[in-house]
Amino acid sequence: MGARVGRGGARAHRYAVVMAGGIGTRFWPHSRRRRPKQFLPVQGRFSLLEDTVRRLRGLVDRDKIFIVAAPEFRPLIRRHLPSLPVENLIVEPAARGTAACLGLAASFIEERDPEGVMAVFPADHVISPLSVFQRSVRTAFATAESERCLVTFGIRPSAPSTGFGYIEVGAVQKRSKPQVFWATRFVEKPNVATARRYLRTGKYLWNSGMFVWRVDVLREAIESYEAPLAGVLGALRGARGRAAAAARRDFAALRSVSVDVAIMEKSDRVAVVAGDFEWNDVGSWAAMEELWPKDEHGNASRGAVLQVDCRNTIASSDRRLVAMVGVDDLIVVDSPDAILICPKGKAEEVRRIVDALARGGKRKYL
Repeated sequence: MGARVGRGGARAHRYAVVMAGGIGTRFWPHSRRRRPKQFLPVQGRFSLLEDTVRRLRGLVDRDKIFIVAAPEFRPLIRRHLPSLPVENLIVEPAARGTAACLGLAASFIEERDPEGVMAVFPADHVISPLSVFQRSVRTAFATAESERCLVTFGIRPSAPSTGFGYIEVGAVQKRSKPQVFWATRFVEKPNVATARRYLRTGKYLWNSGMFVWRVDVLREAIESYEAPLAGVLGALRGARGRAAAAARRDFAALRSVSVDVAIMEKSDRVAVVAGDFEWNDVGSWAAMEELWPKDEHGNASRGAVLQVDCRNTIASSDRRLVAMVGVDDLIVVDSPDAILICPKGKAEEVRRIVDALARGGKRKYL
């Protein structure tokens, strides 16, 4: 089926959805419930959320950018994005995973524009250069507009990472720059040996968690693969009063599942844009060694930090001096009321601290 182009051109039906509802537990102690990671400036003076929206300039019209988040983040979003139209903030009734989040956003957009094509971006990624990223997004939009398929972005792996899911790609769908492939399968985070094998084959890309699709195509996929969600979204559409309250309760009772597991892994119509841009999902403090300045010994730091006879450390302090001597492969993060110290190899486990604080009733540190 050919692309559908209205009087205003393809861009007239292009929308962007930014997911800004996560807590970022692996980024504690800076990421807290009252100010999660996406509202922090990890590189430069703008927050991750602001940078995400700034990257969309020229791709979609300003009034076609939507933010999806929990209700408690509404004041923070207004503060970071004061020009965002009030009606472009989509509030989730409950956090039930990205399948419900994106189904809700697509339903909202389809009600406004049945021909809408929706690009999806998490609010906490660091991406460069801008021109290469935007070229990839335009390719993804064009693919979604001309094919009845779901489009995702795969990142060419630079190392055998065990921290990402992978996408195996097959036949070339479009010989463009960037290239577009048909997805063969999605695979979970592998062990090191498997990740090395993936790299050797050249057929695997990192799963970025960014997507583009026509809203009607996503709706049909949800109806096929995640019927309970489809039913709730249908009930929410246009509901008022008690009916709306009941639909929101049903939304909160849905299973929590990612859009990858619920939809993408089951569909045989997934196209993959092979992104050639630099991409960092800022998943944990270990990601900072790629974003912050390093000295000749591989020590990455930000703020008031002194590293003497140290190797491959990561350190941050916004106020008082953090001084380190004779340590290797260590992460030290100082905040006004808490200090994090952990081996770099344990960066993914920082969330266990958050869990322990919650169990111990120390909510002031959350």
